[in-house]
Amino acid sequence: MGHHPSLLLTVGRFEQRLARWDALDPRLKHLAVMGAAHAIGCRWCTDFGYWLSATDGLSEDVLRDVPTWRTSDRFTPVERQVLAYAEAMCATPDEVTDEMVAALDSALGTRALVELTMMVAVENQRSRFNSALGLTSQGFADRCEVPA
Repeated sequence: MGHHPSLLLTVGRFEQRLARWDALDPRLKHLAVMGAAHAIGCRWCTDFGYWLSATDGLSEDVLRDVPTWRTSDRFTPVERQVLAYAEAMCATPDEVTDEMVAALDSALGTRALVELTMMVAVENQRSRFNSALGLTSQGFADRCEVPA
């Protein structure tokens, strides 16, 4: 993005606004973003997302288990719903069901569900942009590389 300063500025402003959203529990937001980055296979996003999530207090063990959330005992039922939703949104075509949306709406509330949906969509945009341009891990998570 450094080759296109106005694009970089626009994305930077958008990211600053995203950071202010507060309807969704931060832990769920981090899990959704990490789940989406992993589902898409973006090594840069997985690496940077690990660093951001760990900086915000998520344990390394939880972050390490995002790729294996189905079999890990580290996630609550709602966290599993969020990770399943993130994965379903990243599939092409998407695999989101009415039942998934209804369950998350019931568990989180409509405002948080809308925020969750947008966060996964934004991570899709980030991950697909970075993957298309061949960006890889930059060492943010050197002490605990989460497999992409």
